[in-house]
Amino acid sequence: MRYDGIRPRGRLLTFLTGLGLLGVGGSAALTLKHPETAPQPLPTIDRPSQGPRASARPDGSTLTDAQAQAALIGQSDLGAPWTATRGAATWRDGMLKASTSAGECQKLLDALYTDRLLGGPARVAVGLDDADTDAQLRYQIGARRPSDVDAALDWLRTMPANCARFTATTQQDLQEDVQVTELALPEVGDARQGLHITVSATTDDDQDIRLTLDVATVRVGDDAFAFTNGGLGGVAGDATQAAVQVGALRLADARRQGRVDV
Repeated sequence: MRYDGIRPRGRLLTFLTGLGLLGVGGSAALTLKHPETAPQPLPTIDRPSQGPRASARPDGSTLTDAQAQAALIGQSDLGAPWTATRGAATWRDGMLKASTSAGECQKLLDALYTDRLLGGPARVAVGLDDADTDAQLRYQIGARRPSDVDAALDWLRTMPANCARFTATTQQDLQEDVQVTELALPEVGDARQGLHITVSATTDDDQDIRLTLDVATVRVGDDAFAFTNGGLGGVAGDATQAAVQVGALRLADARRQGRVDV
């Protein structure tokens, strides 16, 4: 695996390998391709031709499992160099599995590590890898009621203020400096929140490591999606913006089909 933005040498290579930061593991992860230019924001306003169908699901979704799966984005949506994932990036265990005494910030680290940005497990999910930079994108459609999604969004909106900067410690006693800022997202869906997160650390031999994460959560009607786009060599912002736009349109289309397939 190649990290153009880090280029580890000597002891740093050994250190990163020991942390499990060079290579990929076996659990599912996600990554998206970034196009040369992200598409312009498009509306995702639902315009039903008939009344909404009653849902038998506790989360209120009218989507069948097949429709939810079809609403996921894939490598063909974002273009090269994104490909199907080879497994979870090991920086998840190496840098996100960390502890902090900074109040709500532990909850944020846990949500990032477990991929529960919407407050619960995913209904369906997909992972993509950027073969050029070894970034990964994990994209999921949630199984949460709209009120629960809105509560999760309200909480995420507090993170740039409540967890603007804090320290954390990994299981390998690596001391991390975590910074959280707001990330502007396209005006799609009914509610949304974006975060830009950096996790920086310095090794014993004064080598720097920096993980960058773009986080996006969007509710479209009674359904919602969330994803992280992260990597040790940085992430492409246009991939994040494109994933939000394509994901919102894809989910809106699936919801329209869900109303028709009574």
